[in-house]
Amino acid sequence: MNWKKLLKVVLFATLALVLLYFSFRGIRWNDFLEGLRSADYFWILMSVFVGAFSFYVRAARWRIILLSLGKPIKRIDTFNGVGMAYLTNFTLPRAGEVARCGVVAQRSGLGFDRVLGTVILERTFDMICLLIITILVALLRMDVFGHFMITRIWDPFIDRLGGSILLAVILAIGIPAILIINVYLFRKPLGKLKIARKIFDFFRGIRDGLVQSLKMPRKGYFFFLTVLMWATYVGTSYCTILATPLRDQLNLTDALFLMVVGSFGWVVPVQGGIGAFHFIVTLALVSVYGLTQTSGMVFATISHESQAFTMLLTGLFAVIYMSVTSKNKSKQTRS
Repeated sequence: MNWKKLLKVVLFATLALVLLYFSFRGIRWNDFLEGLRSADYFWILMSVFVGAFSFYVRAARWRIILLSLGKPIKRIDTFNGVGMAYLTNFTLPRAGEVARCGVVAQRSGLGFDRVLGTVILERTFDMICLLIITILVALLRMDVFGHFMITRIWDPFIDRLGGSILLAVILAIGIPAILIINVYLFRKPLGKLKIARKIFDFFRGIRDGLVQSLKMPRKGYFFFLTVLMWATYVGTSYCTILATPLRDQLNLTDALFLMVVGSFGWVVPVQGGIGAFHFIVTLALVSVYGLTQTSGMVFATISHESQAFTMLLTGLFAVIYMSVTSKNKSKQTRS
């Protein structure tokens, strides 16, 4: 690991610690520990099983896109790729996508950039799904959820931009547009630079991967797995509700809301969502449901740690499996 990557790790870890501090600040430790002890660990275990199944579904869905690239892909390789992605994110956020592409590219013989193109397509679908689910949640309980989304997420974002919605739109559209236009206008002189050619070749590979991915077989099965995957995410959230005293207050719609809120926590670039997940989920429970800081942290901790345990377990399985199979292949080659 070079010093730049090490600096990123330290910075992200510092951010995680800061968020953890603000999350745990002011809680009653005796009540917090009692909340953890009184949890129903059967439902926590169920959330682990449902979470592991969601990883399998994600891997199966990704494999459908990869099959369009013209080479056979084993289910176990895509599952291990997903596991490695989650494991890597606990060290360096956002590096997980690179790690899983590397696993599949190495095991299948596909080009790394083409595999990366399939991940971009997959993540695009996920962003669309999350947006649709967020809107659905806000509409189902506009009086509560919609108010939370506006006052706790949208308004603070706009405030950071000086209260200008127009500025937010300009930044979101204008900057990428200017960058693309400049690259297009100066593509010939840029093409003479070696580093620019490598960048162009890299993005051409991504483009080719995306184009091929749109020709994926079994599109209906892909969309079925997409719905199933998000359903398992909601199921994981609901299992966590059943594991806590909140089972008497919250229902499946609330599980959907907490899944959406938790998703934003995982997006923050910190190792394994640590701190960010705790902060935003506790904030939602306190702001929307009027729970105490301590009760909110009990739920957030159980939810995050059960999911984190599943991710680490899946990632360790991938490491062990690939290590063993690599050694077996080496022995067969020498013999």
